[in-house]
Amino acid sequence: MTSVRRLFTTLLLAAFLLVGGLASPAGAHPMSTSAVLLDIRDDRVEGEVQLPIDRLAIAVDRDLTRESVLGADRAFLKRYAARHISAAGEDGDSWTVTLGTGSVRTIDGTAHLVYPLTIRPPDGQVTDFDLRYDVIVEELLTHKVIATVRYDFDRGILKTDDAETLGVLDWDTKSLKVPAAEGSWLKGFATTAGLGIEHVGEGADHLLFLLMLLIPAPLVAARGRWRAGDSPPRRSVLRVVHVVSAFAVGHSLTLALAASGVVHVPSRPVETLIAFSIAVSAVHALRPLVARGEVLIAAGFGLVHGLAFASLIGDLGLDRGSLVTTLLGFNLGIELTQLLVVALMMPSLLLLARTPLYPAFRIGVAVIGLVFSVSWMLERATLTPSDPFEGVQTWLVGHPLLVAGSVASLAVAARLRCRVPWTPAGK
Repeated sequence: MTSVRRLFTTLLLAAFLLVGGLASPAGAHPMSTSAVLLDIRDDRVEGEVQLPIDRLAIAVDRDLTRESVLGADRAFLKRYAARHISAAGEDGDSWTVTLGTGSVRTIDGTAHLVYPLTIRPPDGQVTDFDLRYDVIVEELLTHKVIATVRYDFDRGILKTDDAETLGVLDWDTKSLKVPAAEGSWLKGFATTAGLGIEHVGEGADHLLFLLMLLIPAPLVAARGRWRAGDSPPRRSVLRVVHVVSAFAVGHSLTLALAASGVVHVPSRPVETLIAFSIAVSAVHALRPLVARGEVLIAAGFGLVHGLAFASLIGDLGLDRGSLVTTLLGFNLGIELTQLLVVALMMPSLLLLARTPLYPAFRIGVAVIGLVFSVSWMLERATLTPSDPFEGVQTWLVGHPLLVAGSVASLAVAARLRCRVPWTPAGK
């Protein structure tokens, strides 16, 4: 137990050192997103395009800085952005798209190149139209562009509490239908719920954190080691409910506080601490740090994960008028994804835990989680230029049913080979 405590202390010290060194502006934020904010008027559409400079540099294969995007690279970047933004009415006729003078703005701790945007229909009457957009996403498979819209109301004054999330533009989706008339709160709710599902479903770090907490659920901590429990499976299911509920309470609290502006923490330290949370949960899966520690870890680090969820909501460009709908929808998407992960993985883990293979499986998965988390910490702290395991992580996240099916097949095969009703699964 002493060695585990030493490892935990070392990881904690490393995390504080990493966060302390994050003030350096060098490096790229791994979760940077672009944004397109549209204001619908009777005769035109106005708004702005927000491009994270670190992602833009990769897309155009140039070394960009705050100074260069407004100096030597100004004309090139404006031409590049203009080529990748267009609009067309329902009749297929092109609308005029104009970009204004670019400026640099810090958004959520990351430098963005921001262009004012004006879209005009040929007949001077705004109707439903298609926005076609592939700035940055033409080159970066994982990049996301959040599109939001606001509408006119009495006397042409923008009603700021009518902001809606239109959707997400990415490698697969490079156009969105923009309605000329106001949508409904239900549409915005459904869209933000979909964003919550997508954010967690495509976030290897959030999924791995949850998996690390699920692995010890069928076991009990005894004398500094994991042991197979004699309790019925429903006791393990109850522990899973406690873990998921603790995580939900934690991230919901900070999600609401951060999204409403009460709490603000820069993204880079938050993302680094998320990687650290995976390291802690992986160590706990190897050897219990404390009895029922997975519940405490889920609740404590759920607070950190909530800050990351709120960072995405901040990127949506929504104001407080639509915040309640956004929070409810986004949180619902998160919880649905978590429940799906539990439903896919937990039956296999419960079955596998009743076989002699579970100690090797638990240790192997925990070690992989620890390696991934350390790699994420180093990248997010800008100590390494990239994550060498990104390809593996992307593949795993992109094939959830195959991963779940493989674990289920392993559990069934191990159980069939096991001739005794119960075999201790701890170590």
